Amino acid sequence: MYNRILIANRGEIALRIIRACKELGIETVCVFSEADRGAAYLELADEAYCIGGPRSGDSYLRIDQLISAAEVGNVEAIHPGYGFLAENSKFNEVCRSCNIDFIGPLPEAMDQLGDKNTAKAIARRANVPVVPGSPGLIESEDEAIRVAKEIGYPVLIKATAGGGGKGMRVAANELTLKSALQQARNEAKAAFGNAGVYLEKYIEKPRHVEVQMLADQHGNVVHLWERDCSTQRRHQKLIEESPAPNLSEKTRHEICAAAVRLLQEAKYTNAGTVEFIVDAHENFYFIEVNARIQVEHPVTEQVTGIDLIKSQIRVAAGEPLPFTQDQIPCLGAAIECRINAEDADRNFQPCPGRIEELFVPGGLGVRFDSHAHAGYMVPPYYDSMIGKLIVHQPTREQAIACMLRALDELRVKGIKTTAPFHKRVLEHADFAAGTIDTHFVERTFFAS
Repeated sequence: MYNRILIANRGEIALRIIRACKELGIETVCVFSEADRGAAYLELADEAYCIGGPRSGDSYLRIDQLISAAEVGNVEAIHPGYGFLAENSKFNEVCRSCNIDFIGPLPEAMDQLGDKNTAKAIARRANVPVVPGSPGLIESEDEAIRVAKEIGYPVLIKATAGGGGKGMRVAANELTLKSALQQARNEAKAAFGNAGVYLEKYIEKPRHVEVQMLADQHGNVVHLWERDCSTQRRHQKLIEESPAPNLSEKTRHEICAAAVRLLQEAKYTNAGTVEFIVDAHENFYFIEVNARIQVEHPVTEQVTGIDLIKSQIRVAAGEPLPFTQDQIPCLGAAIECRINAEDADRNFQPCPGRIEELFVPGGLGVRFDSHAHAGYMVPPYYDSMIGKLIVHQPTREQAIACMLRALDELRVKGIKTTAPFHKRVLEHADFAAGTIDTHFVERTFFAS
């Protein structure tokens, strides 16, 4: 087991990793930007180093500064958290070349699965269903038109690199396909430095279901059941839950087994998430692999009782998984609301500023993962999430009631947050019935 780990991240996930390390008896080294100087969670680390200016490109994305901090801090491993450089294979390689373990998959697996086109090829080899589409990247407008005619409109144009909805367009006919193709390429090039796109059949009213995975260095691959992340806006997740509502046991077991086959085929190690879309008839199709810990990992922890951060660290240190597939339970229902410093009534406009007062909800089955506190200044430079409110109850109905109560208790004064909007979603009959899809939020709350 490691003695010291550097946390190459900030905020909520940095604090989450600190806590796991403390319980494992591991010392932690944190890094921070000028914008995060003085953040309270840094005091819980054994050491902390400033690595640059407030903007990500001057600090948390600086590989050289992170490696320097790791060397000065005399660490044996780096945990990247999520976001920033968590899925950057170059950073992964540099860490390992400096004899510092990267707590995540090998760079080769990260490269293969980070490219959606290559990942789909791996899925096909593993007999995992993929959405009908182009066999590779679209090289010309004529090829796009031909493929679209073969698979049928509407079609979805997707960037092969990146995520978050960038480089993604829907085309309903040949005329819109031509303009959408160029728009997607331009956006992908600007966002990811890679203009490559591919085409696939657009699945209408899909659900977004993902499977949490763990794989060790001894050939053991297990799933920790599924999460439903269909409550999203512009491809950004808002609410996540486990297990997925209204999913038959047959489909549930098939989708989890497919995720295992895919990561076995990719020779993947550490934690990862295999994402699928599920249509109205419970046909499911592979989307992508997130080769890192996910923001929504706590809902899986709540229903399985397995600490995913500790598991990541143990696997990276070479330990075998201490459980087999049939020893992983899924008990009760868990829901997570991402509490962002945003004003939902103003098109989710970010609301940085000082938190004047923060009252955290509590009670049986309530968890609040956050680095924020009264007096904390939410900086304008990073993702606007200030915390994650998670509940766990014996049934989904009870979990919804518990979350509504917890959202009522949560008090954040000084800035706007998304908590009131989450309550509106949870109170909607379609959410309560578990009959939503990925367009539910925009269709229900933002339709013009």
